[in-house]
Amino acid sequence: MRLPLAILLAVLLTVPADAGTDLHPWESLVVQDSGRRKPVGTFGHEVLVKLAGRDPMTNLGGEAFDGSAFVFSMVFATRDWRDEPVILVAYRPLVEALGLDPTRKRFSPKELARTAQLTALAQEASALRQAGKPVPRINAEAQTVLGRIQLFDSLSSTYAFLLAPPPPGSPDGSSWLSIDRLAAAYPPEMSAPILQDLRALNVAARENDNPGFAEAALRLETNLRALNPGVYPEERIVQRELFYNRLHPFDTAMWLMIPAALLLAAGRRLGWRRWLLRGGVLLTMVSFGFMIVGITLRALIAGRAPVTNMYESVVWVAMGTVLFGLLFYAAYRSRTMLLSALPVSFLCLLLVRSLPVAMPKRLDPLVPVLRDNFWLTVHVLTITLSYAAFALALGFAHVVLWKYIRNPKTAAGMKQLHTWLYRMMFVGLILLAAGTILGGVWANYSWGRFWGWDPKETWALIALLMYVVAIHGKMAGWWGDFGIAVAAVLGFSGIIMAWYGVNYVLGAGLHSYGFGVGGEGYVLAFLAAEAAYVGFAVFRRQRDLHQVRLEKMEMAR
Repeated sequence: MRLPLAILLAVLLTVPADAGTDLHPWESLVVQDSGRRKPVGTFGHEVLVKLAGRDPMTNLGGEAFDGSAFVFSMVFATRDWRDEPVILVAYRPLVEALGLDPTRKRFSPKELARTAQLTALAQEASALRQAGKPVPRINAEAQTVLGRIQLFDSLSSTYAFLLAPPPPGSPDGSSWLSIDRLAAAYPPEMSAPILQDLRALNVAARENDNPGFAEAALRLETNLRALNPGVYPEERIVQRELFYNRLHPFDTAMWLMIPAALLLAAGRRLGWRRWLLRGGVLLTMVSFGFMIVGITLRALIAGRAPVTNMYESVVWVAMGTVLFGLLFYAAYRSRTMLLSALPVSFLCLLLVRSLPVAMPKRLDPLVPVLRDNFWLTVHVLTITLSYAAFALALGFAHVVLWKYIRNPKTAAGMKQLHTWLYRMMFVGLILLAAGTILGGVWANYSWGRFWGWDPKETWALIALLMYVVAIHGKMAGWWGDFGIAVAAVLGFSGIIMAWYGVNYVLGAGLHSYGFGVGGEGYVLAFLAAEAAYVGFAVFRRQRDLHQVRLEKMEMAR
């Protein structure tokens, strides 16, 4: 039986669905978004993070919706989200400029629709960009919020939900089809069953019929794949990505670091009892294994190395930090070094988990300049591995400085600790130098020149020179063991500027594909805390040295 498209869509979009239905079968359907074909489970998570800055989110009625449930409710119009606080406005000056409640961060589309100032600020940002002038933060944030509203509107009309592949014979890269374009692209005998499957999916959800919902989702996926089997992703590829989504490997690795660190710390307190030590090392290795699995799955899903965004670089640094800690433990049985790696890696993973908007974990396709580029992969992985080495040196330097804070006289005699710190910094220096040189090779391959004083290049060189001076100063006798510990902490500020500052603060240069916004408060707080810690350690040591001088003068009398 053939039903007119208008009637099918009317039925499809008016049947209410039960939010308590098991939507896992729905997550296996594939949509095209941002140049990539991805499961609805991935699409829903990314959409909700873009709109609300979190997944899951809670509506005014106290119901929790994850990304899949939110997209289902938008596509099937089972819930009116226009009055729900679903749009993130994180920049407080913008909230105040729009005349909204400054104590809130999320607002409903209706609330934002009443603020004409939002469009004016966004238009001003576009004009400034076209003129090549700097864009104030408030204008850039207005553009971001306006983009969220446009995404919400596109989902409300379903034309952003590209569910069906293009007909066979379409040019490569052709856009997929939304529900309302399906009947125009395919004959009724192919399009009508899909529309009927969509309606059956919604009816099953309304009736809380989980078996019927799963059957309708499977039938819908089969019919969609039959439209163009050569374009629709294979089932194993879809399930691999869904497995990655549900595994949460980096979250699991992060939480495993807590008992691992406690076992190592307890073992130290009790004289390194063997079973505590082995338990801590084993849990550290399991945590490291989860990170390896996560990075491997991301590489398989995206078809590339993890080299394109801040999220991937941070998790790579977290993994590298634990790797170096394990290597130092294997080489020197340096349990303190291994223990130092865990808090640093934990903070890295906690950072990307806490900042899903500033550091989104989505797997976007490479921009043209990065595609099929061996030197890019080698350069980025090498230079971020140097960040991991310096991050471990940073964590270990905190341990060394703490010993100076507690008892400067005893700490000065711990030569082995200072030797390990020096060696870790030297490893980082070699990797950073190699990564910078490889960056020049990549620049020549991509842009036709080895060096152009781009902000990213300039700050990479500054960071390199900071560590060169630190290590050379130690070798030349300009400062001693305490100085190299201070340099390990202060030198990391150069890494932060090259790694985060250029992309998120300066936002200028040829490395524009890595730019982002957000997280400034966390970074400034971290730098302030580091400066205070070093300042206190210096004060404590100088006071001790002054006391020693007074004692010597007293004895000389």
